[in-house]
Amino acid sequence: MEHITLLLAIVVVTALVFDFTNGFHDTANAMATTISTGALKPKTAVAMSAVLNLVGAFLSVEVAKTISKGLVDETGIQPEVILAALVGAILWNLVTWLVGLPSSSSHALMGGLIGATVASIGFSGVNGESVVTKVLIPAVAAPIVAGIAATIATRLTYRIGKGTNDKATEKGYRAGQIASAGLVSLAHGTNDAQKTMGIITLALVAGGVLAPGSNPPVWVIVSAGAAIALGTFLGGWRIIRTMGKGLTDLQPQQGFAAQTSAATVILASSHLGFSLSTTHAVSGSVMGAGLGRKGGVVRWSTATRMFVAWGLTLPAAGLVGAGAEYVARQGQWGVYVVAAFLVASCAAIWLVSRRQVVDHTNVNDVEDAPAAEAESAGVVTTAIAAVTPPPAGSVAAVADEDLKATIPAPNPADPAAPAAPAAAV
Repeated sequence: MEHITLLLAIVVVTALVFDFTNGFHDTANAMATTISTGALKPKTAVAMSAVLNLVGAFLSVEVAKTISKGLVDETGIQPEVILAALVGAILWNLVTWLVGLPSSSSHALMGGLIGATVASIGFSGVNGESVVTKVLIPAVAAPIVAGIAATIATRLTYRIGKGTNDKATEKGYRAGQIASAGLVSLAHGTNDAQKTMGIITLALVAGGVLAPGSNPPVWVIVSAGAAIALGTFLGGWRIIRTMGKGLTDLQPQQGFAAQTSAATVILASSHLGFSLSTTHAVSGSVMGAGLGRKGGVVRWSTATRMFVAWGLTLPAAGLVGAGAEYVARQGQWGVYVVAAFLVASCAAIWLVSRRQVVDHTNVNDVEDAPAAEAESAGVVTTAIAAVTPPPAGSVAAVADEDLKATIPAPNPADPAAPAAPAAAV
């Protein structure tokens, strides 16, 4: 390993912290459906995902090249820019994790990098063509392509299994889910761990440790793979709950179709060097699987909040990255201030999260069951229920009888007497 300054060491450590947050933030992408359908126990699922994330980190470096060479001008930025970009990405990851929204760690990183680069050397330092072709277009296309594939796969799955024994079929699809979840985990390690490899390589180039155009050194690959695996093992239970139970209710057939479709899209994008968001691909496939089953429902209120978070990821991380870059460029004290701000913010978010703990023991509990049931039932069913008389013996029926008993019976001989209340329909 070449000589690394204190500033570069801070940048590398911060990059590995981002990789760690990426791991637990995106565990849901691989294991949420497997956990929600009961194919694997929560702790077993995240352990399996962690191992395969580590293996996947060694399969390719194409995405790392996209980050380190294609997105920004690597010869015109300083290590402070990389630090600022990572601050923006980490804080966005933690905020969205706190509220349980599956946003893209990839886009958070890219947004922070673009914002910090623009603040440092202007828009000329950003490769606009790469941003459009390898970031924005895949961001829009990934959930659509994965969603369509999952919808078709789900319908084919139910058609093929029509007339078979339900218990035997579900058992087989749970086994298939385990295999497809492993494939998603492998794909996640192949795609997302490389983003940290790319950002560390970019920092080493900016600090003069590596020549421009260099591939990630072996120690960078190993450390990035280990960091994302550790984060995955801890499990991002809040986002797992949203992905597994908040978007739709999945059966094993749907979970298998969703994971297989997402893994195919992610692995294809990694091979092509597209810095794809695994969150977008998996979320799209989960919604597609929900629509593919007859009678299946997607909870669009949750999906809408998720879409808003996706739209805010790039600009929000970019603004934080730009602000952090402005402070960091003031000198050594500025770097220390940015690092201290990051540590304090992470601690504050963690303390807030302790007020309502979500872990492997309650990850499959639906937080707002009445709202979810109302949305699943639909407007028509809810309206019918509102005008239907309560069943005899229920609390509402007893209350209704008590109210009627307090109304005096009308005297037919009295013309001023009020008419009897109409019977309930």
